[in-house]
Amino acid sequence: MADALQNLIPDADRPQWRDYSRCVHCGLCLNACPTFRLLGEEMDSPRGRIYQIAQADAGRMPLAEAAPFLDRCLDCRACETACPSGVEYGKILEAARAQLAREVKPGLWRRLLAKHLYDQVLPSHAGLKTYAALLRLAQTLGLDRLAEKFPAVNPFGLNQALRLAPRLSPRPFWPAWGKTYPAQGPRHARVGLLAGCMQNVASAELSWATLRVLQRNGCEVVVAQEQTCCGALHVHAGRREKARQLARRNIQAFAALECDAYISHTAGCGASLKEYGHLLASDAQWSEAARQFAEKVRDISEFLVELGPLAPGLGSLPVTVTYQDPCHLAHAQRIRSAPRQLLAAIPGLELIEMARPDQCCGSAGVYNLLQPELAGRLGREKLESAAQTRARWLVTANPGCQLQLAALLRQAGSPQPVLHVVEVLDRAYRGGSIHKA
Repeated sequence: MADALQNLIPDADRPQWRDYSRCVHCGLCLNACPTFRLLGEEMDSPRGRIYQIAQADAGRMPLAEAAPFLDRCLDCRACETACPSGVEYGKILEAARAQLAREVKPGLWRRLLAKHLYDQVLPSHAGLKTYAALLRLAQTLGLDRLAEKFPAVNPFGLNQALRLAPRLSPRPFWPAWGKTYPAQGPRHARVGLLAGCMQNVASAELSWATLRVLQRNGCEVVVAQEQTCCGALHVHAGRREKARQLARRNIQAFAALECDAYISHTAGCGASLKEYGHLLASDAQWSEAARQFAEKVRDISEFLVELGPLAPGLGSLPVTVTYQDPCHLAHAQRIRSAPRQLLAAIPGLELIEMARPDQCCGSAGVYNLLQPELAGRLGREKLESAAQTRARWLVTANPGCQLQLAALLRQAGSPQPVLHVVEVLDRAYRGGSIHKA
């Protein structure tokens, strides 16, 4: 049976029988799955999606029939945490989406999104700078406020994009590219900072904060000039060949820099970077370099905890916070305690845990653009859990989650800030008092 099914798989980017056959359909993933919990449909559960993928791979149904259910998946990987059989659901889903991308012609909106976002904006400094300029213009003209006022009017998803977009930092992160920043005090490590793509314009203050915190903790920081987008969104959308091109560029950009670790402050990017070995496994020229690169990738919170006690100088932050686990940090990278350890090290700060902190907030890359109704429901659920703690700040460890939750708070008229763990650390190092933050 296994050999027969394997013969139906022409390349490495289709779901593999050895992966999906590990699912024993026990159903323990159901309660962990956000879409099953919201919709109550078996085919919108991990178990149901794997069943459809297996049926398509055996030739019993066209994979295109499963497309709506695969599209509604957030790829949050909460099911992987719950699964007793160790099913690598993310690998199966992403391979199925790669197959769909070749076999099914998407609608106009998705074709425009793919051409514009995946090909022209994310991998290109010029594209990102153009995006930033257009967004600043739209915000100056008040189009974002208009989008808030008329949310139902959403041509090509532009309204939703404007409602989610942050106020861009007046100081983008581009000037840091190509530079090396010295450690403060004794040098404990030399690290490469993976600056990403959208983070340079949409979360630039986070990138500057990451740089400062690493320096403060004895790290010499290299920001490679030739690095590019990590390819996470491309993998999630089934555009694996483009993701491979980006992976090769990143590996080459850092190859000669002699870094002890490569640091990411973005959970989705970090998960993708750690999977370069799998992405390039069939590339004889790059597979070993990809494996070695992936072994050095660390999330910023993971790395700071590994480095040892935080450097002295943390000022007091007398504030209550609650923390929400980004899916690709908690479920894909299995990092939960490190962000909490960093928060606990800040004098005066009190962490109050919310209910279900690792339930997806609905961001999920561009999911909140493609599935705004479901994403909104999940985000509002997360905010309700946070509100029950009565914490003053909502803290996370992923800029995508920040954008999603901050946008929903803004739409609700709430002034509650949403901060990255590193931004909280940076505030403590820069003087402590919440009034200065």
